[in-house]
Amino acid sequence: MSPLRFDLGDLQAMVAVVEQGGFRAAASAINLSQPALSRRIEKLENALNVKLFERTTRRVELTLVGREFFVKAIEILDGVESSLLSIGEISRTRFGQVSVACVPSVAHHFLPPVLQRFHTAYPNIRIRIIDEGAHEVLNHVARGDSDFGLNFIGEQELGIDFEPILRERFVLTCRTDHPLAKRRSVTWNDIRPYPYMTVAKSSGNRRVLDIAMEQGDIRPASFIEVRHVATLLEMVKAGLGVAVVPGLAVPPDATLASIPLRDPEIARTLGVIRRSGRVFSPGAQQLYELIKEMPPLGKHMTAL
Repeated sequence: MSPLRFDLGDLQAMVAVVEQGGFRAAASAINLSQPALSRRIEKLENALNVKLFERTTRRVELTLVGREFFVKAIEILDGVESSLLSIGEISRTRFGQVSVACVPSVAHHFLPPVLQRFHTAYPNIRIRIIDEGAHEVLNHVARGDSDFGLNFIGEQELGIDFEPILRERFVLTCRTDHPLAKRRSVTWNDIRPYPYMTVAKSSGNRRVLDIAMEQGDIRPASFIEVRHVATLLEMVKAGLGVAVVPGLAVPPDATLASIPLRDPEIARTLGVIRRSGRVFSPGAQQLYELIKEMPPLGKHMTAL
């Protein structure tokens, strides 16, 4: 077997460039000078006899070969860390990074208390949150850009493992001075007399609604469509109309009411997704365990 002509430091340098989006930020993140970092990348490219990065004056991007090797680099570094920890080198002072992709409503209203507990326990582990739409979250996990994801889609995807953690109901949201605000529950027929707004068909939430109501014509016609739930909620607050959104997406707000839906009740399942066969790094495993222990937040969620 021919000897390796690169070391773990070279792999860490490559990963840092990808995760930080450039050489300057990467050098700062791993406490190297920029020339020293560049030398490590050059050494790695020479050892592999491939070009890993395309560099311009404005940005740095992985080549096709670079994207493939990046996944391997992550697996190697995770494997080394797991081996070290397994023989007793775990401590509260260890350094590292955990990368989690998640939909914005989870980042806004579910993750903060979990992240606070994790940071208290492991203050030197950096947490990278990739808050994107459901399809982008799935893509990040499939490409190996994140340790794992928190998403409402992915259960039927090849190459993706989906572990459910909670069930979240959709609710009607309206202003607290709206005629429906004091109701204990509402049906879709109750909503019909009022201006109705919704997210566009490109949204994962719209997909859930469409699937749930593909039988029959019970949903009211919308007069406004937007791309993001956050925008929808601001329009509700402005008094433009009512909307149906996931319960987790409704923030604590004195101007907004959220009322359970029935006939039919519509829900979605939040799960942890990861690439099939991918083993969590020790840091990712600890965060994953804390997420599973987190109790449901609010009356519209149920633990699974």
